[in-house]
Amino acid sequence: MNGLVMAGQLLLGLSILVILHELGHFLAARAFGIKVEKFYLFFDAWGVKLFSFKKGDVEYGIGWLPLGGYVKIAGMIDESMDTEQMKLPPQPWEFRSKPAWQRLIVMLGGIIVNIVVGIVIFWMLTFKYGETFIPNSSVQHGIHPGSIGREVGLKDGDKVIAINGKKVIRFEEVISPKVLMGNTTLTVMRDGKAINIRVPDNMLNQVSDLGLAEFISPDPRISTRIREVAPGTPAAKAGIKAGDRLLSFNGKPALFRDQLTDQVQLAKNKSVPLVVDRAGKQVTLNAKLDNSGTFGVAFQLDEIKMQTLNYGFFESLPIGADKAWKTFSDNAKGIWKVITGKVQAQKAFSGPVEIARKIYGGEWIWARFWASTGFISIALAFMNLLPIPALDGGHVVFLLIEMVKGKPVSDKFLERAQIAGFVILLSLMVFVLGNDIFKAIMGK
Repeated sequence: MNGLVMAGQLLLGLSILVILHELGHFLAARAFGIKVEKFYLFFDAWGVKLFSFKKGDVEYGIGWLPLGGYVKIAGMIDESMDTEQMKLPPQPWEFRSKPAWQRLIVMLGGIIVNIVVGIVIFWMLTFKYGETFIPNSSVQHGIHPGSIGREVGLKDGDKVIAINGKKVIRFEEVISPKVLMGNTTLTVMRDGKAINIRVPDNMLNQVSDLGLAEFISPDPRISTRIREVAPGTPAAKAGIKAGDRLLSFNGKPALFRDQLTDQVQLAKNKSVPLVVDRAGKQVTLNAKLDNSGTFGVAFQLDEIKMQTLNYGFFESLPIGADKAWKTFSDNAKGIWKVITGKVQAQKAFSGPVEIARKIYGGEWIWARFWASTGFISIALAFMNLLPIPALDGGHVVFLLIEMVKGKPVSDKFLERAQIAGFVILLSLMVFVLGNDIFKAIMGK
C-alpha cells in the first residue's frame, strides 16, 4: 500500500507541474500570436496516445510515455523533430517568424511558471501552517553526532551556536543544506569554550551513504527521564517506572537517550545492572534483554521546546519567496559540486523512485504533498534552465547567441543539437533510474 501511495503522489505532483510548465509555454506563445498544434501530458511516442481531443486548432491529450509533457509550437525544432514543416516557407504565425525577444519569453514561460508555482505553494503553506521549529536557545543538552559528525570533530553535548559566523536561531539550521553542502564552519560551545569545526566539501557523499543521523541527529539530545514504560518489555520486568531517570546502564553512563540506545544494542541477550534516580533516591535494578535490541521506554520530551510563528496573508509572501530562492540556489550549488568533483553524481541525483520514496513518502499527508511539490517545482525550473539542447535552457542559449550575433543559428545545427540533447537526457534518465533502483535494493 505504501508503494501505491508513493506512486500516486508522484504521479499527481508531477502531472500538475508538467501541465503548468507546458501551460507557461502555451500562454506565452498564444500571447504573441504563435500557433500551438499540440498540448500533451506525457509523450505520445510513435503516435500512441491514451486520450486526446481537439479544441480549435489545438490537439490536447495524454500520451503513454510518462517522461514529462510537451507543447508542439508551429515553426520550431522541438521534441516532435518535425523537420518537414521547417522546409516550408516561414508563416507569420510560426515561432521562427517572431522576434528573438518574443521567442525567448516563450521558451522561458515554463520555467517562470514553475518558479511562480513554487513561490505560491510555499507562500500558502506558510500562511496556513506558519513555521514550527526548535529555538536553538532552548536546546539544553546540545547535539548527538553520528560517526560522520564525530569524524569531523563534533562531540556529544556540543552546542552549535553559529554557522559561518552567523548566529544559529533555529536548531534545524545545523542540518540544513547550507551545512550539508560542506565548506562550512560550525562554531560550537564545548566545556564553556567556543570551538570552530570545519565541515568538508564532500559531506553530501558521506551523508548519502550513511544517512543524515550519522552526521548530526535531527533531534536535540534529551535526558533519560522516563515518560512511559511498555508492558511486558525488559524495562517493565526490571521494575522501571514512569518518572524515573536512568543514571547508568551496565556500568556505563546513561544520562542521555543516545547513551542508553548505544548500550542497549551492546547488551542483547544479556542480564545487566542499571541505576535510576527515583524521587531523588538512587535505585539499583537488573534488566534481562532479549535479542530484539529493545528496552521498552519512552522519554519525556518537554525538554524540547517547539515554537510556531504565524504570519498574515501578505506577510507570508516574502517568506515563501525566500524558501523558493533557497531551494533554487541549493540546486545550483549541488550541481556545481558535481561539476567540480566535490560530490559524486550518483550521490547527488535522484530520479522518480527516490522522489517517491524520500520526498513524498508512503503516507498521504497533504501538507507534505504540497511542500514536496513546491520543492520539485523549483527543482524542475532549475533543471530546465540548464544549457542542454532539448531543454528550455538549450533553446535560451541559442536565442541569446542569435540576439548577440544578429542572426539565428542554422536549422541544421539546431536539429543536430536537439538530437544530441535527447541522447544526453536519455542517458541521464537511464542513469538516475538505475541509481534509484540500486539505492532501493541496497536500502539506502
